[in-house]
Amino acid sequence: MSHLPAELLRDLSEIVGPAGLINDEAAMQAYLSDWRNAYRGRAALVVRPASAGEVAAVVRACHQAGVALVPQGGNTGLCGGSIPDDSGHQVVLSLTRLTRIRDVDAGNETITVEAGVVLQQVQEAAAAVGRQFPLSLGAEGSCTIGGNLATNAGGTAVLRYGNMRDLTLGVEVVLPDGRLWNGLRGLRKDNTGYDLKHLFIGSEGTLGIITAAVLKLYPAVRSRTTAWVALPSPQAAVALIGRMRALCGDRLTGFELMSRQSVAFVLRHVPGCSDPFADEHPWYVLIELSDTLPEAPLNAMLESGLGAAFEEGEALDAVVAGSEAQVAALWKLREGISEAQNHEGPSLKHDISVPVSSIAAFIAQADERLQQAFPGVRIVCYGHVGDGNLHYNISKPVGSEDAPFKAQAEAIMHLIYDVTAAFAGSISAEHGLGQAKREAARRYKDPLELELMRSLKQTLDPAGLMNPGKLL
Repeated sequence: MSHLPAELLRDLSEIVGPAGLINDEAAMQAYLSDWRNAYRGRAALVVRPASAGEVAAVVRACHQAGVALVPQGGNTGLCGGSIPDDSGHQVVLSLTRLTRIRDVDAGNETITVEAGVVLQQVQEAAAAVGRQFPLSLGAEGSCTIGGNLATNAGGTAVLRYGNMRDLTLGVEVVLPDGRLWNGLRGLRKDNTGYDLKHLFIGSEGTLGIITAAVLKLYPAVRSRTTAWVALPSPQAAVALIGRMRALCGDRLTGFELMSRQSVAFVLRHVPGCSDPFADEHPWYVLIELSDTLPEAPLNAMLESGLGAAFEEGEALDAVVAGSEAQVAALWKLREGISEAQNHEGPSLKHDISVPVSSIAAFIAQADERLQQAFPGVRIVCYGHVGDGNLHYNISKPVGSEDAPFKAQAEAIMHLIYDVTAAFAGSISAEHGLGQAKREAARRYKDPLELELMRSLKQTLDPAGLMNPGKLL
């Protein structure tokens, strides 16, 4: 039975119609846990508005009734940011019916899309007009633009194109009181005061609900080369990316680091994957160069950079993809890591960032301290070297039980975050805080920074009804 006032139920039903209201317990279950089943909650109702106007009306009605809302997109996050608490009093507001691509302006290199559009659909719409939308991540077939904006998503192309914040020119937002702010400006220059869109990008639905956005498009890639390179150490990866950047400039669009443990899990658990080399190596990088020219000399650039790396001992072996199928196979090794690790039992995921120059020292120190404190844990370290973002994940020792390992999760997290802080890093590079890292943020963020964040929250959402219990 819903905990909502009868008047609010009637109002919401009138706003969204029968197709937009889910109050059956069984039907709501898909909205009440994340895709890993790591977070689970309860809700009074799931509301699925089909337009920005309906979102505004829903928010206004809930605001007047004093009912908290939990915005939700594709529900592919890793920090529980889109899952309600267990009170059963909150309303989940799903944006998956906001699926219109409102405009594609090839001349202005922009695309305007609603929050429920799946990332892959934006990529396809850009390709249809000879452009690209470069955000790329493992969940691109199911994550939504609204979720990407709410968490300031990163992915594998940040090195060249930046995070979601860098790819956004304007947003449309429903404020906590139900007013609709139309900030859908396709301008690259607009120096008329505070750039308000940045308040909402990365705010995880705690300040307002993004219903649409104007995104940047880029010229289509017409030539590409991809290589899988074996390395002796993370320090060799830092040296190699510096070498490739100096040689290739913005043509360097991907540089992904993976430990042998990461790749071993993929080879063990992901069907259709094979080791590119006959011998095992301690570390690997996946390098991708791209250009808008059809016949750009990318292979020559790659060979020049790798040749120098071999001479300096930075590279141990390398293979260059000779076909699109081989490119896909190499990327499958990288993209399969998160899924593969789940087959090894509980996975403690830590999405950290440090200065690029500190990557090797961070890994060495964190590895040593973890093995001393928790002997036998398996460290699955991989990530985006170009922006200092490492996914530093931990699996239980071979043959150990799940429960004792899970009981160590907080201690392991604090150890990793203490090392991260020692290198002036961040405890969340691209996944956000959600409910998973909310308390950790109090320990590792500057108190004044948190005070300013709370002040913004109090100004925009004084009743505390927008995604309560997340981020702050």
